[in-house]
Amino acid sequence: MKYKDSGQPRHNNPASRFFKATEDLVFHHVHGSNLIYNTSWEDPRIDRQLMKLDGDSRVVMITSAGCNVLDYLLDGPAEIHAVDVNFRQNALLELKMAMIRRGEFGDLFEMFGIGSHTDYKKIYRSLQRELPDFARKFWDDKIDFFNPGGLKKSFYYHGTSGSAAWMLGVALFKSKPNIKNFALCLLDADSVEQQKQVYAMLEPKIWGDLSNWLIRQRLVMTLLGVPRPQVKLIDDHYPGGLGSYIKDKLRHVMSELPATENYFWRVYLTGSYTMSCCPNYLRQQNQATLAELSPRIRTHTTTITGFLQKNPGIYTHYVLLDHQDWLAWHDPVALREEWDLIFANSRPGTKILMRSAGLDLDFVPADIRARLRFFPKLTEPLHQLDRVGTYGSLSFAEVL
Repeated sequence: MKYKDSGQPRHNNPASRFFKATEDLVFHHVHGSNLIYNTSWEDPRIDRQLMKLDGDSRVVMITSAGCNVLDYLLDGPAEIHAVDVNFRQNALLELKMAMIRRGEFGDLFEMFGIGSHTDYKKIYRSLQRELPDFARKFWDDKIDFFNPGGLKKSFYYHGTSGSAAWMLGVALFKSKPNIKNFALCLLDADSVEQQKQVYAMLEPKIWGDLSNWLIRQRLVMTLLGVPRPQVKLIDDHYPGGLGSYIKDKLRHVMSELPATENYFWRVYLTGSYTMSCCPNYLRQQNQATLAELSPRIRTHTTTITGFLQKNPGIYTHYVLLDHQDWLAWHDPVALREEWDLIFANSRPGTKILMRSAGLDLDFVPADIRARLRFFPKLTEPLHQLDRVGTYGSLSFAEVL
């Protein structure tokens, strides 16, 4: 399958349309009813190297779990607009900011570093009134995510992505108990060379009938926030399809990049961070800066299109994550409308950062790509250093 330049996919067969509609209905139900991401799944270290934010930067970005919003804030941009169609993602960012402004680092780290807190209800009551109404209503109902006595014992095993990680861990660790011990050996390895040795022993234990079956289940992909069009992009474009893609990506991350600083994988393997392996918003030396600059962050529950319609202006940076390949499949008209508004609210030199499950940007219409200058010599080597390691491509462009 290839996307045409119009962005319109081929799915005219009645049976295919019915199957697509059913899967999309499930995907939208899950994503419209739950917190999806409890941690951001993009590497901000790479992003900040590319974007070079400063005091004149006006950023529009998708909120996700808010970790990277706070990471970018450390560069002192004039404003960051965190936009998400799921108000629960914005509620999570609002809770993180309220905890940072509260000024008790120990409580912040225990809640979001360890993933639970014995006094989580008391702490929540102390900042409850600081939250906007939508965030307070959400956390009034869901603050038990931080209950250390709960079944899952960690916030990072809640939300749909966390639930998927928890289920996969239970399935694999119960079926092959030594897998978890090998994984811990890998995370604590003294060197990348030692990691390679550990992963060479671990890899055959991971992959078998159960794991190969699990990664083909649409429910698992839906819980992880991976829509069907992205799975199809991988299946159609990557040699060996989804299974080979996941195995190759995992091998690269676990064998080629230092695990001691890979907080993305650590948190889902263990349910917590450490003080030396965590997002920057959980480092004590950053607390004063983040508290002081936090008013520069504004959350918006809408689409990028909806935000730009209501808040026209010239923005210097757009961080679009990986939603564009899904939008090209699901609603190519909406894709064009979003780009029209991005261009209308940009100037020459405005920077755009996005990722994709695909290996290239064929899903973006050619006339749109022609209005952008891309920098593959910058992104290709940085993409190899991405600690998440699950995306097919990283693209960075400037508006011409």
